[in-house]
Amino acid sequence: EVIGIVGKTGTGKSTFIDILLGLLKPNSGYIYIDQNKMNSNLFKQFRLLVSSVPQDYFILDRTIEENIVFGQSKIDYNLLNKVLDISMLRDLINSLKYGLKTFVGEKGVRLSGGQRQRLAIARAIYKKHSLLILDEATSSVDTVTEKNILENIINNDPEITILMITHRLQTLKNCDYILEIKNKKLIKYYNPDEYKVK
Repeated sequence: EVIGIVGKTGTGKSTFIDILLGLLKPNSGYIYIDQNKMNSNLFKQFRLLVSSVPQDYFILDRTIEENIVFGQSKIDYNLLNKVLDISMLRDLINSLKYGLKTFVGEKGVRLSGGQRQRLAIARAIYKKHSLLILDEATSSVDTVTEKNILENIINNDPEITILMITHRLQTLKNCDYILEIKNKKLIKYYNPDEYKVK
């Protein structure tokens, strides 16, 4: 499923994700997954299943290839090539003299905002996890590119779950349902049209 998370600025969307990932502890209440109350051991296991693209993602002053595989010594080039197509980085790679071996500069300064976001998404997909969290991760790409990337991710792995924070109504069309954070509560809308006409 693709689940959209919406809400006004400052309502706690990113905080909700940080709590879900165990980066923050809730002041009250608990998190349950499959009816199991989460503890430190379960959080460690859960995080092994999750790839996350936060708003402030980290880009190494290294090559595009190194940024995608991110510290893994053995590179799966079949997977890497697939990831380039899914994240729509193929045209960029083909346009560069050194391709994947191109250095991106500190914080990816040699890339545009949209290219940096697609690089961060490629890194997350390369991990092959079953839950992908996108926190405004496509805000710097146009809506057509965003739609294509989401469709590529789902077509590559129909079993994947995508949890995405977005402010774009166009993006919400890709969601199976929407969670709105409002007055410190989650309100569920079962389809994007229901949310838009509320």
